[in-house]
Amino acid sequence: MYSFAWPWLFVLLPLPFLVRLLPRVKQASITTISVPFLKDMFANQQQSSSNKWRWLNLLLWLFLLTAVSRPQWIGEPVPLPIEGRDLMLAIDISGSMEQQDMQINGQAVDRLTAVKKVAGEFIERRTGDRLGLILFGENAYLQTPLTFDRKTVQTLLYEAAIGLAGKSTAIGDAIGLAVKKAREVENNNRILIVLTDGQNTAGAIEPLKAAELAREEQLKIYTIGVGADEMVSNGFFGQRVINPSADLDEATLKRISKITEGQYFRARNSQELEAIYMMLDELEPLAEDEKFFRPTDELFFWPLLAALVALMASLWIRRLG
Repeated sequence: MYSFAWPWLFVLLPLPFLVRLLPRVKQASITTISVPFLKDMFANQQQSSSNKWRWLNLLLWLFLLTAVSRPQWIGEPVPLPIEGRDLMLAIDISGSMEQQDMQINGQAVDRLTAVKKVAGEFIERRTGDRLGLILFGENAYLQTPLTFDRKTVQTLLYEAAIGLAGKSTAIGDAIGLAVKKAREVENNNRILIVLTDGQNTAGAIEPLKAAELAREEQLKIYTIGVGADEMVSNGFFGQRVINPSADLDEATLKRISKITEGQYFRARNSQELEAIYMMLDELEPLAEDEKFFRPTDELFFWPLLAALVALMASLWIRRLG
């Protein structure tokens, strides 16, 4: 669409008429600045060519005002690229994740079910990020490569099953797989969130060695230890209090995060787990809302060219007259 950068300049349009209305001043009494252009514009001439000269001068003034008002053609909005994060989720689906020490709406659920709910909501919020999903047990698998398709990542997370990758826990292999994928992208904002309820009991690479490799690739790792500290167990001899998270290796998880300049979090219930993912939203803010710009073409040279033509025509008519 057409627009003017400085449309207020058109208030000067009646300026020649106002100048003409000013009382004439005797040359002998006051020396003034001579403006032949404005003076000639409204000179009372009897010849027929004078009227043409006057109208050309008016057009000249109009074209000049139009030019200095900066006419523009503003195009359709064009979206600017969003610079988000490459964010990988590594979720433990080993056998210990079937422990039912979490609750959703007052109902006891296993750890993986609680993780699916909270992490699924986290995925939904990460607009502008490329997300990937790694599932690990005895082995680590890339379930979803980095993608903007949050719905697919969310769906594949919901379809994950306990024991699908084996009963043991290969934390180091999960981190190593994330490092391998990080090498394939150039984004400087690369994040890995590792969630587990145990310790490294399988795999070809030690977790701390994998963390060193992640640091070299500038891959920041946040670790989450999930599972209750205590729960009541009904046995043959009655009830007793046990620690279902006795196998959780918090020291290693803390060390992994420290090496990669991330943080370690502890989720003993669903509420704490949800709070952790909310905190991650603050630590790694969402990409800004999509922005647009409208390409602008300057058109001032067209009325300026028209003013030049009007000036040349005016001088030509004046010479003939």
